[in-house]
Amino acid sequence: MESNAVLLESKSSPINLLNEMHQLRLLGHLCDVTVSVEYQGVRAEFVAHKAVLAATSKFFKEVFLNEKGMDGPRTNVFLNEVQVADFASFLEFVYTAKVEVEEDRVQRMLEIAEKLKCLDLSETCFQLKKQMLESVLLELQNFSESQNSEEESSTQPSILLESKAAAVAEADQADCPLDPPDSPTDRPSNRVSPEMPATKLKEKT
Repeated sequence: MESNAVLLESKSSPINLLNEMHQLRLLGHLCDVTVSVEYQGVRAEFVAHKAVLAATSKFFKEVFLNEKGMDGPRTNVFLNEVQVADFASFLEFVYTAKVEVEEDRVQRMLEIAEKLKCLDLSETCFQLKKQMLESVLLELQNFSESQNSEEESSTQPSILLESKAAAVAEADQADCPLDPPDSPTDRPSNRVSPEMPATKLKEKT
């Protein structure tokens, strides 16, 4: 009777493997490659494992697969125009899948990722730069909206004052017309003056 196949899978194994390889590199154990980097006269050497570098970088994979012979117990690779801090961050990323850098170094990490053909690091830097750009655009939008709201709030009182002044002026014109009616003393009268009868009596005499 045949037995059914079952799958034995560990979800923590990849992480544990990376952690163990990282610890081995920090201790210098089983390292078989030395990478020398130099930038503007500053030079440093890093030991690492070929398998890890080849699995994460097409550049190193091509170098290791095409090497004809080893100069010694370790292969030596020289990288020019690569800053020491950037390559140290690169190694930390390929061994731990994460690294913390300053914002102004993200572009440099993207450049070294492209130089060494590390797809994972390139995508990570690209996504981070996209988030940073979106954050800046959002801040600019919020600032613009706040400026517009301040301008609107500052113009509203003046508009209210102008409307109130116009209303008061209209009310004044209604209460005090420009051409008021003549006063009673200025109006013509049909009544006979009281002096007229006396004048007529004098004429008769």
